[in-house]
Amino acid sequence: MSDEEKTEHQQKMEAAKEEIQQLEEDPPEKLEDWPDGQAKYETFGGAEGDHSYDEGPEANLGPDSVRHREDGAVEVGGEEVDDPDEFKGEPIPGGPTDPNATGNPDEQRLASDEDEAESS
Repeated sequence: MSDEEKTEHQQKMEAAKEEIQQLEEDPPEKLEDWPDGQAKYETFGGAEGDHSYDEGPEANLGPDSVRHREDGAVEVGGEEVDDPDEFKGEPIPGGPTDPNATGNPDEQRLASDEDEAESS
C-alpha cells in the first residue's frame, strides 16, 4: 500500500512506530525525554511476544532481574550488588521519595478529605 492510499490515521501510526524504533538503540534516561504525542502509545520493542526481553531492544533499558528489597539492598539475578545506588533512579518530582516534596500526596489528600468531612 502506497503512502497515498493510507489513511491519515495509518500514516500517523507508522510515524509513531518509526519514532519509537529510533529510540530502541539508545533509550532516553529521563522521562521528559521520551516522546509524547502518538508515539507515547507505541510499545517499546514492538509487539509483545515477538521476542524475549534479553533478545530485544528492551535489554538496552537494563537487566530484567533487578529486585529492590525493603532494606535498601538491590539484587540482580539473585546476587546482591555492591552499589545499590547504581540501580536507583532520580526521585519523581513531588513523589514520595522526593526530598524536596512538600509532603506525601496521600497525606495531603487524606487531610483534605478529613477537612471536608469535618465541615459537613
